[in-house]
Amino acid sequence: MDMTPEFILLAGALVLALVQIMAAGAARTAELGAKWNAGPRDGDTPPPGKLAGRLMRAQANLFETLPLFAAAVIMAHVAGKDGLVTSVGAHVYVLGRVVYLGLYALGIPYLRSLVWLASTGGLVAIIVALFL
Repeated sequence: MDMTPEFILLAGALVLALVQIMAAGAARTAELGAKWNAGPRDGDTPPPGKLAGRLMRAQANLFETLPLFAAAVIMAHVAGKDGLVTSVGAHVYVLGRVVYLGLYALGIPYLRSLVWLASTGGLVAIIVALFL
């Protein structure tokens, strides 16, 4: 069975999640060293620097909507509701999340928020398609 565009984009979103986990971890390790990374991390840890903090917050933000996106894509497919609306919505969501990560890492305000809104709009489109 061929994967639908929505499932391909869901797989891409999962890859993005792994990339964000690794990027945030690498930035934090660059700040605190490999010994900290390999250690038990007991005790107080200094707050993250700018880049690590941004990457960690972008990761947390993705993890707020990724379960919704996955559930919506799976539900649309199972219900036979996948099509143009869900495909466009999935593209907007995933591409928006990629752009959002870059904008957040660079510390670009306002545009980052607009991209978040667009990405969330893609998710909403998939959910709306479930009721059409």
